[in-house]
Amino acid sequence: MKLSCELTDTFCGQANYSWVRRAEVDLPDTATPRQQITAAKAALGLTGCRCIKSDLGDLIELRPTGSCTVAFITYHS
Repeated sequence: MKLSCELTDTFCGQANYSWVRRAEVDLPDTATPRQQITAAKAALGLTGCRCIKSDLGDLIELRPTGSCTVAFITYHS
């Protein structure tokens, strides 16, 4: 399983993309959702940062608390 991750800034709560940090993570197909999020956060430099998670089916949105940023995690086989 391959995860595509991106972290960007927000403006009025919406993704702004004035800057973006992208990463790809390879995980085994048996990885749990928690392991997937932990690996994505590590790749984006968000380890130890509390986030509000929204699971949108094929996309996970993470909003780090106290920061005007948003991260998106998408799945690829």
